[in-house]
Amino acid sequence: MSAETARSSAVRLPEINVGTIYDGKYKDRRPELKAAGKLTATGESAQNCLKPPDKRPTSPEAIRRFRDTLRPEAGKITVFYGKAHDPHLQWAKEMRHGVNTKPSMFAGELVNPDPKTRFKQKVNEKKESLYASHARGPLGSSHNQRERLPTDLDPQSFTFGIQTEKDITAGELVSPNKSYNVVQAEGEEGRDLYRKTHHAFKVSEALNRNYVSPDYCSTDKFGVPTPHDNDGRHVRDTLKWLHDTNTEKAAQVVNKRVDDFRERTQPQLGKVHDPIKDTLKVGPDHTFGIMVKPDEYGAGDLMHARSPTNYLRGKERTRGVLAAIRQHLKKANYHNFHDLLHAFQHYDKNGSGKVDINELREVCVQFNLPVDAVLLEQLMDYCDVDRDGYINYIEFSNFLNWKDKMPTGQPEVIQSHPGTPKLVKEKDLVAKSPTSRESTPRRIQKQIDAAMVDHRTSASLINATVGGISTKDYRTYGVPTIRTDKAAPRIRRVCDRTNYGDESDAFGLVNPSIFSTRGLSEKDFLRARPKEEIRQVFTNIGVHMTLDDFDKIYDQAASFDPRGQVSIELFRSVLDQNEAGRIIVE
Repeated sequence: MSAETARSSAVRLPEINVGTIYDGKYKDRRPELKAAGKLTATGESAQNCLKPPDKRPTSPEAIRRFRDTLRPEAGKITVFYGKAHDPHLQWAKEMRHGVNTKPSMFAGELVNPDPKTRFKQKVNEKKESLYASHARGPLGSSHNQRERLPTDLDPQSFTFGIQTEKDITAGELVSPNKSYNVVQAEGEEGRDLYRKTHHAFKVSEALNRNYVSPDYCSTDKFGVPTPHDNDGRHVRDTLKWLHDTNTEKAAQVVNKRVDDFRERTQPQLGKVHDPIKDTLKVGPDHTFGIMVKPDEYGAGDLMHARSPTNYLRGKERTRGVLAAIRQHLKKANYHNFHDLLHAFQHYDKNGSGKVDINELREVCVQFNLPVDAVLLEQLMDYCDVDRDGYINYIEFSNFLNWKDKMPTGQPEVIQSHPGTPKLVKEKDLVAKSPTSRESTPRRIQKQIDAAMVDHRTSASLINATVGGISTKDYRTYGVPTIRTDKAAPRIRRVCDRTNYGDESDAFGLVNPSIFSTRGLSEKDFLRARPKEEIRQVFTNIGVHMTLDDFDKIYDQAASFDPRGQVSIELFRSVLDQNEAGRIIVE
């Protein structure tokens, strides 16, 4: 039996159905054509077709170097196929520059060495004793400097050198208490001795050569006198070269194309950069686009639903002047009258209960407020809400009252003068607050308030009124800024930014306490302290009391704290209460 016959008998392949795939319902009309697909053995699945074999044949080395260059595997370095088998690449990969040093000791051994035994310590001391420096200055003690000094010399009291005798101070030497002439005379003494030896000449002093010739004069000067100024005005011209001066005065010759290019591409100081201005045939003050004519009303007029006759756009100057006039009249009323009623009666000369434009003009003249007729009419139109040409008491109290500080004065006058006509009706008086008995004139609704039904002030939304309904017991939502519901930890983390109520507020930051200059904070006053320390603190600040009084106040303060502890602030508050009660009783 041959080898091929033995191999074929040992391997048994599965039977392959060579019949057509269309056996059955369908008929194969073209049996001569080969069916598409891969002919597999019976029992194989789709996974065997889609998944390649795990062990694929490797590429030969001659082909692998080209594949490593074009399509390297993941994690491999791309190497040019011409250097694939270059031994220098392996040498460069394993090459290390420098000298390979072996560590002698580690940082841990140096910082925290092993404890030495007594034997090693004695050996080390014996080695160190050979050095002279160890004998002069042993470890742990300073150098002994008395070994080479004389025996009778005391280093604590003996002073080397010669004692300097004190003559005058440095201040007297620099600025002596002498006149200028005396100082100059003392400076000239003995200077003749230093002229020849040290050449001690003064500024512009000539050298005296002691010539005895009758034709020689020491004051003669050679040459032609040069005109000059002693103030040095021509020094600048002397220090500056003539070539530099002429260069600055000469015209700078520049190529026109270069200058035009620089002017077109580089921004000029004080001018808007316009790179295309050479192509536009318009003036420098030309503005592109269509000029939009502004409307006679603004955004505020639309939001507040003002009528066309009450538009505020374009009336800023007039409104500013009217505000200044009203402010002047408000201050005059506040400083010259006790209440609004007396001020209104001063304006109302004829006692008609209304103020006309003539009476308003007389008051302005009296208060040194010169107002022309046009502004006076505008002021009258601004204050006259009901458009009757007069200012009544309600309008007067709304527009000429200084910050609502002046009282009305209406109830007192009604009680003292029953026959006086009422300037205000009962319905025009409202209470200042729900809990107050004082009344004030009602606030007039301007055009904005009347046009906008849901108009509310910000103060009314947050209940910011004096004596209003308290919201203390109302349910609050959200997380409070100051967490008084939590106890402050004794040691706070660095990242803890929560305010537990033990920090200063904005008022304390703007107006710090006088104790902050000494480094004291609120915690120092609120911290519990011993009884003797509190007594010592108050005694040092000048509060003297007997021991019985101190014990009584301390026990009273301790009763306010559940733990019986007393702080500086608690003791001070109880002390102030006792002192206030004693003053009231006296």
